[in-house]
Amino acid sequence: MKAEVVSKTLSKWGEGPLWFDGRVYYVDIEGHQIRSYDPSSGEEWAWEVGERVGFAIPREGGGFIMGGDNGLAFFDPETGEKTAIVDPEPDKKPDNRFNDGKCDPMGRLWAGTISTVKNKGAAALYRLDTELELTKQFPNVTNSNGLCWTKNGEIFYYIDTPSKTVRAFDYDPKSGSISNERVAIDTVDLEGSPDGMTIDENDHVWIAFCRGGCVRCFNPATGEILETVELPISGSTSCAFGGQEFETLYITTGSFGNPEEPAAGHLFAVRPGVRGLPTVTFAG
Repeated sequence: MKAEVVSKTLSKWGEGPLWFDGRVYYVDIEGHQIRSYDPSSGEEWAWEVGERVGFAIPREGGGFIMGGDNGLAFFDPETGEKTAIVDPEPDKKPDNRFNDGKCDPMGRLWAGTISTVKNKGAAALYRLDTELELTKQFPNVTNSNGLCWTKNGEIFYYIDTPSKTVRAFDYDPKSGSISNERVAIDTVDLEGSPDGMTIDENDHVWIAFCRGGCVRCFNPATGEILETVELPISGSTSCAFGGQEFETLYITTGSFGNPEEPAAGHLFAVRPGVRGLPTVTFAG
């Protein structure tokens, strides 16, 4: 199965796609932008945020919650104004920043940091409650990346990229607590490193493999590879389902500056024959 380019514009390092209100939203980390693509019209938009931004998620009340170089903040796309929330790692600048993030079924934000100098164990995964209280949930991380929940919200999957595994945790949607950590998927023998991740209606996970040029679908109950989506570039970074019925898998990519990969940095799409789950907005 092969994905096709859908965007006209390039990102330096696209990441964090999601579907909201008829559009794909994603970020260009190194381009310091939140971006948007409307598949019905082909129109594209970009908002400058003034820092490397790892994710941007719509809020119930409008605008976005974003994470980047300077911690967590609210962003108003109408005015371009940022309102700081919290930075849990001010002592680790400029080496650490927020990377991937997503909301749990109750609208809490889960987001992790990355050590951009690959300082092992220097980053962490955090939970921001709707009252804006931040707590560290999983320490000793190096490159916090893909995360998702099963359809019933009772299992949480998480990637710390250098581990080359997908961890699973029991999840309590009411309290937002995790327990019973185990390895669900081991990708050590596969080409590329596991990066961004999403989940479909069958609770199968779809993982973009950076430097692997593909998205692989796994059954996390068995670790088995069920499907592979091939891309003509090596920097496949993340993926999310979108479209009216969540039938299209959108894939973000980044560019390593290889002239033999002219499509690197574009947004790609494919219809894999399965549907995804709706995006959860931040309830705070």
